[in-house]
Formats: sequence, structure tokens, C-alpha cells
Amino acid sequence: MTSAIAILDFGSQYAQLIARRVREAQVYCELFPWDAPAEQVLAIQPRGFILSGGPASVYEVDAPFIPAYVLQSGLPVLGICYGMQALTHALGGVVAPAEQREYGPAQVETLRPNPLLPPGSYPVWMSHGDRIEQPPPGFEVLARSPNSPIAAIGDPQRAYYGVQFHPEVHHTPGGAEMLRRFVIEICGCQPDWTPEAIIEQAVSRIRQQVGDQRVLAAVSGGVDSSVATALVQRAVGSQLTAVFVDTGMLRHGERDQVERAFRRSLGENLIVVDAAAEFLGALAGVEEPEEKRRIIGETFIRTFEREARRLGKIPFLVQGTIYPDVIESAAPDRSKAQRIKTHHNVGGLPSEFDFELVEPLRYLFKDEVRIVGEALGLPEELVWRQPFPGPGLAVRCLGPITAERLERLRAADHIFTGELAQAGLLGRTPPGSPQRIAQAFAVLLPVRSVGVMGDQRTYQEVVALRAVTTQDFMTADWAALPHDLLARVANRIVNEVNGINRVVYDITSKPPATIEWE
Repeated sequence: MTSAIAILDFGSQYAQLIARRVREAQVYCELFPWDAPAEQVLAIQPRGFILSGGPASVYEVDAPFIPAYVLQSGLPVLGICYGMQALTHALGGVVAPAEQREYGPAQVETLRPNPLLPPGSYPVWMSHGDRIEQPPPGFEVLARSPNSPIAAIGDPQRAYYGVQFHPEVHHTPGGAEMLRRFVIEICGCQPDWTPEAIIEQAVSRIRQQVGDQRVLAAVSGGVDSSVATALVQRAVGSQLTAVFVDTGMLRHGERDQVERAFRRSLGENLIVVDAAAEFLGALAGVEEPEEKRRIIGETFIRTFEREARRLGKIPFLVQGTIYPDVIESAAPDRSKAQRIKTHHNVGGLPSEFDFELVEPLRYLFKDEVRIVGEALGLPEELVWRQPFPGPGLAVRCLGPITAERLERLRAADHIFTGELAQAGLLGRTPPGSPQRIAQAFAVLLPVRSVGVMGDQRTYQEVVALRAVTTQDFMTADWAALPHDLLARVANRIVNEVNGINRVVYDITSKPPATIEWE
């Protein structure tokens, strides 16, 4: 990588969005806690800093502050919301509580030409209680809003800028362009964070880490594990062995899809284990959701352990950790060695195992993982598949788990997602098109209802359909599907799936509900 941006997080709920917008501009960046050691931040050789928002006030005791190395570096700085206030406070300006707090949409007007903001008036998203009363020496007021006379400031000589609003959220339509201007035009970064560059760097790191040793991967069919496995296979070839465990909790055609995707490249080094009977036996009579998860995790461990022992000593294990996992767990920097005896992606490995992790996706967001998967030649249906919980259909089959109920759920789910796909509502959203459904599935309920089929009374199970739209899965809205499509899906399920006589549609947003039912 030839250029990078360091983002310092002051506790903003939008901090990850800043990083995503910078990556969308094809510029590499990393997100650090505001008090991260200087050597850790400077190790990526940043060409500029972005300071995030945050809930604090600069005058509070123990309020986050800008580390000295940032201003001593001589590099460009962009402060967003609290980041702007911290920059103002550090450089001798005045920050004070606003007479009227500003949360939500606002109209901002640019007051003078500058390299960051567009001319004219435009909508933005505000979320602040304090505001700038006096800019620091050397700063100009660049923009204002009705409630913020100083909505943006800048010191072109030092390339310091601050905005009171949030350019990273989609409620600020021109915000992504503002961030692109900062990282490319002001900081001078090259837009070289491309799929090809990501693959090249990942392959190089994997080869350096692994050498000529063997590597083991647990393939689930999920996007992250599939792309991670494909990257490692590109790097080390036949040194990689992948194990795919069929738990019996997979969706329609999922096992065949995964086998087709990896058999061509891995050949005999893809091991498929049919453990459906073992999982069903372990789950017999269990209805409590957390107990289901625990049993599935333990059973997976036993199955994976059995295969790993059969393969002999393998020192490296592929894990599909992605960047949000790293951020949320405050994981150590890449330079620190990491050895594990558990593996959260597969539910925990046996204590006597001692793997060194290979994490080729560790600094990628989910959308970047998908783009890399496409560049590696993985099938579109695998790369753009719907999110799927680790325990699989077990947590969408509410109540007792049996082979018959799983097959009933699998068939209903296949009808629903198939009709959505046929209507062009699933999969990757083409540029400029309305957002497609982010996740859709069926849930089999432990409820029976009375019905009439062929002049006969029925007493059968109920299936609930769930489809949501979302930007980040932290919040979600139920999808307003066409009534004729819902009617067609319900009619097909009742007629084609034995044991179901009623279909309902979930119209609850997240929050208050979660996306999954269990």
C-alpha cells in the first residue's frame, strides 16, 4: 500500500462508517482508539488523520483529547463533530454548549471556496450539543447552518479542517465526496486500495507467515470463511486442506453449492463430513435456543477434532475474521503474535490443539470481502449469499429439532428466497438501483393452527416469513414486499410443503425486534 489514513475514534457510533467511506474512495485506512500508542498508529505511515465524533464535551474531566503526535506530524487533519471541537480546543479556539442542541437533518451553506466542501447549500446530518464559538487562530469559517454559525472551519496553510456535521452517514448525501476530497485531494493519497492490490498483499503476507507448512480451514459456506479459504488456497495451493462439516442444518442445495465452489481448486484436499445424524441425535428433545447453540458448537468441535487428528499435525488454522470483529473486540495490532486454543468461528477448538491463526480478511469490511471474492472467481451465489447464523436452521426451527421439521423449513425457505430472487429483489444491488433485500428467510414456529384443505380440517404448523432492508444490520426495516408476491409465496408453501397450513409475514423493525427470531 502506498498511502493510508489513520482514523482516531473518540467514541462515535459512526466511527466504522468513516472507515468504510474512506475505503470506498479506494484509500486504505485503519480505525484506532483515540488513545492508541503513537507507534501503533504511525506504523501504517498515514498521510492524514480523521478525528471522529463522540459523546463527550471537550471541557469534561477526562474528556478525550488529540494526542500530541497528531499535530506534531505536520499532516492534514479533519475533525468531525467532537473531532472538530477537540481540534478547536487544542489550538486555542472556543467551544461552548449550544443554546439549542442540533440532532437530525440540517441545511448547511458554504461561505467561501475551499477544497473540502461544495459550493451552495446542501443537506447534512447533525448530532451535537456543543458548538464552536470562536475558531482557533489561522482558521476561516467555511460554512454555517441555521443553528451553527460555525458549521465548518479550515486552515488551508496547515491543511486542518473541521465539520460540525457527519459526512460519513447516508443522511449527508454529499458526505462521501467530502471525505474523498480530503483523503485524495488534501492528503494526497493514491486510490490504490483495489481488489487486485488487496489480493496481492494478502497472498504475500500469507506466504511469509506460513512458509512451507500445512494449513487447515473450516469451510462453512459463509462468505467470510469461503473468501478466506480461497485467498489462502491462492497463496499456498496444495498446502491447504479444507474441512466442510454438513450439520444437517444447511439450507436447500447449500452442501452441493460449497462442494462445487471448492472441489475444482482443492480437489482431494476438500474433505466433506456428513454429520447430520450426529447433530440431530445431540439435539433430540432440545428446545431452548441457547442450549441448541451450545450443543451445535460442541458437536462441531468433536467433528472437527476428529478430522484434524486424522490429518496429522497442522500448525496453521484459517479464520475468517473481518475488520468489524477486530474493532469491536479491540483486538491487538497485526504486528503482535497471536496463538489460540479456541476459535470463535467454529465454536471453540479442543484445549490440546494449538493453532496459529491465518486471518487474510482481518482488515477488510464485509463489502470488501465480497468484492475480493468476486475477483478470486468464487461463484456469485456464494459471494452474495444471505447472512446465515452459525447454528444454521436450528435457530430458525423454533421448538424441537427433527429431520422432518428441518426439511419442512428448508422447503418453505427455498420457495420464499427463490421467489424473491426471481423478482430481482435479492443479490447484489446494481449501482443506481433501489436497495435490494439484505436478508430474507423463513421461520418454522412451534404453533399449530386449524385450516381447511380439500374440504378436510387440518391442524398443522405455521411458518413466518422475514425480509429486511438495512445499511449495516445494526438497525433494519421490514421490507414492504409486493402483495402479489407474498400471496404467491404463501400459496406455494401451503400447497407444496407438507405440514404447513398457515403463512404469516413479520413486519417488525430492528429495534425493537432482532432480525433473527432466536
